[in-house]
Amino acid sequence: MRRKNKQAEEKAKRQEARQRRRQATNLARPAPQRVEKQKILIVCEGKNTETSYFNQFKLSNATIKAVGEGYNTLSLVERAKQLSQESDYDQVWCVFDKDDFNAEDFNNAIQKANSLGLGIAYSNQAFEYWLLLHLEDHQGGAMHRDLYYDKINAYLKKFGLEYDKNSKIVTPEIFDKFQEIIGEDKKIGKKYTIQDVAIQRARRIYENLAHANRAKEESSTKVFELVEELEKYR
Repeated sequence: MRRKNKQAEEKAKRQEARQRRRQATNLARPAPQRVEKQKILIVCEGKNTETSYFNQFKLSNATIKAVGEGYNTLSLVERAKQLSQESDYDQVWCVFDKDDFNAEDFNNAIQKANSLGLGIAYSNQAFEYWLLLHLEDHQGGAMHRDLYYDKINAYLKKFGLEYDKNSKIVTPEIFDKFQEIIGEDKKIGKKYTIQDVAIQRARRIYENLAHANRAKEESSTKVFELVEELEKYR
């Protein structure tokens, strides 16, 4: 009987010791910290196309504010810097086009944005080139922006969709089509979308350029870098 009592006492002591260790571990473990969402400001040259596109990204770990200011090149960068000081943003990006703007202004805008620590998502010639890369494996050669609309709509027609060159709005239907899964990379076991293909195309074109004079690098776009950044916060 005494031996049984002694075994019971020892068992109780061991249980008590384990309980004390668990309590000590819990006290030593840091309290979980609340992860704040990234606040991303996207300052766009265009008031319709770019804003209608970027504001459709639904991110669980970031909030996006895409604004169309109607400014261009250097003036847009200056405006972006001004807007960045109005709130506590984690990232500020400038989205602008080469269009027919002066080459020096375009290149200086890129340089100034870099010096200010702003993200840059330019297109040469226009933002629609980024949209086109979702639909066509363009190789980056010269193509005037007036040709973008017909090319885009020739591809969208088979989906029953249209990009209106007057309103220049990326509709939810077009945006959703770009998010559509079209295959799987079996090497890494990951599905990919039309957007993923556009990113690959845009990166290939961009990396094949020397970047000595970006105003002359038609056709190219850096929008893919901004889209990749946004996708991190899905």
